[in-house]
Amino acid sequence: MDIDAVLFDFSGTVFRLEDDRTWADELVGDDGTPFDVAAKAEVLRRMTAPVEQFMTFDAAGQHAWDHRDLDPALHRHAYLEVLRGTGVPGTHAARLYDRLIDPLAWTPYPDTGTVLEALSAQGIPIGIVSNIAFDIRPAFAKHGWDGLVGAMTLSYEIGAVKPDAAIFREATDRLGVEPERVLMIGDSAEADGGAAALGARFALVEPLPTAERPRALIEALGAHGVRLDA
Repeated sequence: MDIDAVLFDFSGTVFRLEDDRTWADELVGDDGTPFDVAAKAEVLRRMTAPVEQFMTFDAAGQHAWDHRDLDPALHRHAYLEVLRGTGVPGTHAARLYDRLIDPLAWTPYPDTGTVLEALSAQGIPIGIVSNIAFDIRPAFAKHGWDGLVGAMTLSYEIGAVKPDAAIFREATDRLGVEPERVLMIGDSAEADGGAAALGARFALVEPLPTAERPRALIEALGAHGVRLDA
């Protein structure tokens, strides 16, 4: 095995923002009609897609969108516009946005804990590299995984956004490993695949609902020679 460390994206890779019954009051239209299943899925997709732009903004909105992962205020501005543009009324949009940035509202994939614990047990350093404008550390702490992550590299904290090589370099430097001996796992070839510019390997996983993706992280690691016996 020639992998000295593994980096993971957050959204759609190790955790996912998923609909549940408590979202019902927020996911209604202007007339109070609840969103159907397809409409709910579209809202969640727009809130969590790594790179795709879903609407045309005015100048201020476009600036917020382009810089959303570097500044919490711009992130809020951009996603409130996205929610309103998806048909979520203003008051409901604000409450729904608050759920988006609540790290405790995110659901881990079924194999996230297995993978983090197994890598840690083998002495393989772990990093999280995320384009994000809020602190996701509590999501890991909730499950007792915060001590397993050696480098939490968040775009808004370091001022660089994937696929910029700077964010990956920051992560590998924090872990004390050479990029050429690192595997990056993420759900976006465009954003997460930027690690390849430094010579790192890249494995793509699909951002499916958690119930539909039980072993993708384990399989991605296995495909690159990292065996977890799981």
